[in-house]
Amino acid sequence: MGGRWRDGGGPARPLPDATTGETVALLPSTGPDPAAALAYARDVGGPALRALTFTQRAAILKALARHLAAQLDDLVALSTRTGATRRDTAVDVDGGIGTLAVYAGKGARELPDATVLLDGDAEPLGKGGTFAGQHVYTSRLGAAVQVNAFNFPVWGMLEKLAPAFLAGMPSVVKPASQTAYLTERVVRHIVESGLLPDGALSLWCAGPGGLLDTLTAQDTLSFTGSAATAFALRTHPVVAGRSVRFNAEADSLNCAILGPDVRAGDPEFTLYVDQLVTEMTVKAGQKCTAIRRAFVPAALAESVTDAVAARLAATVVGDPGRPDTLVGPLASLAQRDEVRAAAGRLARVAKLAFGDPDRVDVSGADAVRGAFLSPLLLRCDDADAAAPHEVEAFGPVCTLLPYSDVDGVVAAAARGGGSLAGSIVTHDPDVARRLVAGLASGHGRLLVLDRDDAAESTGHGIAMPQLLHGGPGRAGGGEELGGLRAVRHHMHRTAVQGHPDFLRSLAAT
Repeated sequence: MGGRWRDGGGPARPLPDATTGETVALLPSTGPDPAAALAYARDVGGPALRALTFTQRAAILKALARHLAAQLDDLVALSTRTGATRRDTAVDVDGGIGTLAVYAGKGARELPDATVLLDGDAEPLGKGGTFAGQHVYTSRLGAAVQVNAFNFPVWGMLEKLAPAFLAGMPSVVKPASQTAYLTERVVRHIVESGLLPDGALSLWCAGPGGLLDTLTAQDTLSFTGSAATAFALRTHPVVAGRSVRFNAEADSLNCAILGPDVRAGDPEFTLYVDQLVTEMTVKAGQKCTAIRRAFVPAALAESVTDAVAARLAATVVGDPGRPDTLVGPLASLAQRDEVRAAAGRLARVAKLAFGDPDRVDVSGADAVRGAFLSPLLLRCDDADAAAPHEVEAFGPVCTLLPYSDVDGVVAAAARGGGSLAGSIVTHDPDVARRLVAGLASGHGRLLVLDRDDAAESTGHGIAMPQLLHGGPGRAGGGEELGGLRAVRHHMHRTAVQGHPDFLRSLAAT
């Protein structure tokens, strides 16, 4: 903050290793003066970034991605302490670095070597051709403040940093407490690289301490986390009163639908089971895009239940540093308690088809000291039950829900109140079209998966930087990523009127 590393104050909170319970780092309860910290970002980092063209900013992002890739061994080792297996780290650390590279490439190819971005063509406003209007995007004069979730301490920061940096806005990062030490390590590597202008990136590893109170209408605020916290931020007096541009990405009850055309033994049946198990086990189910509701035709309910249970029974839960471990611990013991409680509420209307929330066989680690939880597959045959559509267990937990017809499953999916991602697994184009038409308004992204596209599919839970990440309603009502759409989010759109020759000259500004 303010161009140098600073010590926090107040009582320090120990941050434990998710596997052993040993203290990894201490988190201060208070940080430096938030007004001064944000002022430095705006007054020092902002002008330095705005002096660079889009092309120059893209080149810095490219170099930064390469620099962080060279630090991968260090980051992988520390990521293990958050409970992440190497597969989990690939999604978070490798994925975050990859997102930087994608934005660097898009910035170099699709943005001008200038600081002003024209939006569409000029609109003639006079009959003589001497007066027209042109929409342009320019950098905002504030800071891009990001408040992040514990489950993606690297990707969550970098996927917000990249578009803000391209837009010419300095970033102020507030990581979640449990895994802040991994975010801090990445920022240390970034600072040591010397690639970013002074003030372009600030890190706030402490309590929020009035950070929101100093926001202005030129700032942006991006949040990832729970729907309840998103609501609190959205309605904060400063955020609402000063019209701070706000984006939220909240947890959601994402679904996967197995088409009524599928039969046991079809490739799509296997694809559905594989994807469901993957989404339950990657990051120990701690993903905002993970499948929480698995809709299957009633005739296949037993077959799917048995197939998923058999796969989960062969899954190794244990020390995330061991190569044979597929599911590591949750991020903390407190998080494990929350997931157990949520699974208990689901179990009131559903029966356990696999797993025990109070018992888990752990390989190479202590099941008591570590935040381990068995994958839990529940099955709910009560079509009117509310809990599966309202309760999210943010861990390796999924509820299987039989359905009878396409219209019925569309209505059931909508009961989730809005989702980040949904999957449709079918080999019937007509079924796929009906489901896409019925589901699109309630989802930020839909994956249509079958035997023909499976080999290249990036999967249900992976947010791609080229496509938007977000969703309506419960999912936060915001949008992240989406290529240059995310860059424009951090810029201001202005209508400029004047002579067409002058308007064309803005492209070189």
